Amino acid sequence: VQLQASGGGLVQAGGSLTLSCTVSGNIFSIKQMGWRRQGPGRQRLLVASISGDNPRYADSVRGRFAISKDNAKNTINLEMNNLDHEDADVYYCYADVILLENSTYTFSYWGHGTQVTVSS
Repeated sequence: VQLQASGGGLVQAGGSLTLSCTVSGNIFSIKQMGWRRQGPGRQRLLVASISGDNPRYADSVRGRFAISKDNAKNTINLEMNNLDHEDADVYYCYADVILLENSTYTFSYWGHGTQVTVSS
């Protein structure tokens, strides 16, 4: 199982970026996907996640970020609007998946980090 993340980069304050993440490999289903962010010496913190049709957001991004899912492509997108310097960080995509039919065990996988930089 692999997660391929893309879409990070440099943006001016007030601008927008969209992060994408695709799950590939032999899985039965995806229970949850999302994004966490991590800075030097800090824990990996939730930014947004989606389980079924239910999104969840960190308070700091609610109203500015929108997470969506394409079930057919096993892909999520995170549209980030009105970015400011507080949003700059390395963003990591993750997925909690069920590998086998009739199994209830979930396994968590992570993509590589993608850097989001916000300039003045």
